[in-house]
Amino acid sequence: MTDLATGSVQDQITARLTTALAPTHLTVVNESALHAGHMGDDGTGETHFRVEVEAPAFEGLNRVARQRLVNHALAELLSTQIHALAIKARAPGEA
Repeated sequence: MTDLATGSVQDQITARLTTALAPTHLTVVNESALHAGHMGDDGTGETHFRVEVEAPAFEGLNRVARQRLVNHALAELLSTQIHALAIKARAPGEA
């Protein structure tokens, strides 16, 4: 597994969410190319992401609480490297 502090930002997101949430499904999509030249684009090509994560940790939690868990796992990256993060979080068995 990738070290939590090394590798591409996409790899770091994957590693941190895997460690924090033990997801049954995880997709991390780098959407930075769609935002080239916009506010928050630092030229690295790794500033805008979309995550879809399914994890037992989300059972019984509302959307805001689920997003807080994701944001907590990625707090360091959100404060330094990630400008935008779209989150779809669900518990196993949810659509």
